[in-house]
Amino acid sequence: MITNPDKIAAALKGDLPGSQSHYKMLPPKRVLKPAPADQSKVKQSSVLLLLFPDNDGLKVCLIKRPTYMKHHAGQIALPGGRIEANETAQETALRETHEEIGITADAIRILGTLTSFYVEVSRFQITPFVGWMDTKPRFKLCANEVEKTILFPVKAFKPPYANVALQTLTGMLEVPCVKYDGEIIWGATAMILSEFYDLITKA
Repeated sequence: MITNPDKIAAALKGDLPGSQSHYKMLPPKRVLKPAPADQSKVKQSSVLLLLFPDNDGLKVCLIKRPTYMKHHAGQIALPGGRIEANETAQETALRETHEEIGITADAIRILGTLTSFYVEVSRFQITPFVGWMDTKPRFKLCANEVEKTILFPVKAFKPPYANVALQTLTGMLEVPCVKYDGEIIWGATAMILSEFYDLITKA
């Protein structure tokens, strides 16, 4: 497993696993690209996979959304959101990270991006950025958007994956997931983690 930031940055510049990794964690009856008729309804967004080294290996900062949110309520997510006018995807990821968990852009080294994909149920096209901090972040949470942080060890994403029946916006689905510390990581977050895990373990 690659854990050095320079080597991760180099891997992100190469061939990415992309949809091959995404499909492992894609909920049933969902697609990775919008239908032609839905192109005009797609909302561009970005998120940040924020990495840091810890005593027991490489970790990523996940967040749990409050149950009253409009999109992805109660789910495990990555800091991020919709790209605003006159803003780049990277600026959005960094701004949202600051707003949601209190980490400023100047404290984060952007290593690169993973593969963008479409989330059919919310019509978001997500571009995942990979960021790095040399030490464990000190968080300041926005209570309206973040219930808690979860410091997830990347090595815990190792297959085989679990399956769980969940009530979703499109009904009850049995979805692939990873269970950690009493939480269920599934959907878009699991798809992003799947690609990153595959990327840094393929060597």
